[in-house]
Amino acid sequence: MTKSPTDSPSTQDTTTRTCSTPDIPIEIIPDEEMALIEAAFASATRTISSLTRFQRNITAPPNDNIRSIKSITLLSKKRISRCSRTGSDSVADIEDSGGDDGLTQKKKKQNRVHGSLLHKFRRKRGLSVTDITAGEWCEKQMEFTLNLGRAKSNKAMEAGIARHAALEEEVVKKVKIHAASVEDTWAVKFMNFILGANQLLFDGLTRELPLVSFEEGLWMVGVIDEIRMPVTETERYPTLVDTKTRARAKLPTEAQQRNGRLQLMCYKRLWDNLVADKFPSGQFFDFFALNPHVVLSDEIREHTAKSGFPADTLNDLVAYYRNTCCMLPPAQDQLLLRYEYQEDQSLIGEDQFAYDADWLNNQLKSCLEFWRGEREPSYAAEEERWKCNFCSFYSQCPANSKLDPPS
Repeated sequence: MTKSPTDSPSTQDTTTRTCSTPDIPIEIIPDEEMALIEAAFASATRTISSLTRFQRNITAPPNDNIRSIKSITLLSKKRISRCSRTGSDSVADIEDSGGDDGLTQKKKKQNRVHGSLLHKFRRKRGLSVTDITAGEWCEKQMEFTLNLGRAKSNKAMEAGIARHAALEEEVVKKVKIHAASVEDTWAVKFMNFILGANQLLFDGLTRELPLVSFEEGLWMVGVIDEIRMPVTETERYPTLVDTKTRARAKLPTEAQQRNGRLQLMCYKRLWDNLVADKFPSGQFFDFFALNPHVVLSDEIREHTAKSGFPADTLNDLVAYYRNTCCMLPPAQDQLLLRYEYQEDQSLIGEDQFAYDADWLNNQLKSCLEFWRGEREPSYAAEEERWKCNFCSFYSQCPANSKLDPPS
């Protein structure tokens, strides 16, 4: 059972995960999202163990058009018109209307789209930031993973997951919530964002913030490790932070650091798009096959009411989500990667770097060519073939057919 900020401490329900720090905000996020982070956006109808942040009581100003920090939970329920589908359902290109040749080219294009990894594996899910960074690491490995299945997690991966869970528990408590429909599942994600953004604005820090944004003509999802709001009044642009755990007390290779930088740059791109109100609600409902007007579960509606933004439908929550995004400033251009030693959580080092829009655009362009089936997957660069020694698909990879297997 959730307490209001004025309640005295009491024994939590057995479904609530408690932590030692009193009066910590609560977040609602599925357990599998904690384990797999961004892969949890594929969740469908099932019981979800979730997190919910404590929401401060905020009174919205009487004028719905006035937006301030205190109006982040504005009780407006705007109906947002739905947009038509895009992609393979759209009207034929002009060059495709020129007779048999045009029809042949259109058919070839459709066949390529339907045979693409994006269509086969992410058609109703969207791309995650992890999909993008995994492809940058090695596209051939990503193709193997999609077609043959992901390798089992090792001790290093499990240690990293546990560390992220521990960092999150420093600022949130966990509560189990039953999601009766896929609309409920998405409602939980939007609630987490709204409450996490509120926590950022009032406390200056939030962690494990879920994002869903429209970018490069497709939907992308991700979960930001940490967002910090500067303490000075003159600087109000949040800093995006990602923490990497290391099995050895040394900084990673340049290839690993580059991959981490790509991840944070993607988060900044998604964040900045959201705060600029670039969220086509109609396309979102269409793409994920959601009913915006279906009534959410009693439990979720109760949580939204207690949190200060009562919502009956997913459409209501999307309206709050968009309003919340409009309250937030764009992220700082300076991004921060932290590297911790797994054994004792000591800080190995930090990598503070500048956002590079041109470099990111090139990376996304190349990534989407691969996902859309416009070219064959690439292999790790010659100077980075050491990656193959850690790949589960080494013996199956054509790039290593003439090389000795890893010892």
